[in-house]
Amino acid sequence: MYLHVGEEITVHTKEIIAIIDKHSIRSSPLMEKFIQQRKDQIINLTKGNYKSVVITSNKVYFSPFSSGTLKKRSKVLFNHD
Repeated sequence: MYLHVGEEITVHTKEIIAIIDKHSIRSSPLMEKFIQQRKDQIINLTKGNYKSVVITSNKVYFSPFSSGTLKKRSKVLFNHD
């Protein structure tokens, strides 16, 4: 199954490692360092501020959707499997 993470981007759910809200990213020095180390892999899908970060094995997506919204969408997808 695929999860729509913003703009016209969908990600295969099996590729998703984590979905993290922006407050967790900003409050954790380890997460800030992780983001800095992967600057070349970041795809910003927002026209303003991001609400969550979707991490896959080879990309980091800044999503306009909240982590709660993405979680609900992924649960719907998994319930249909």
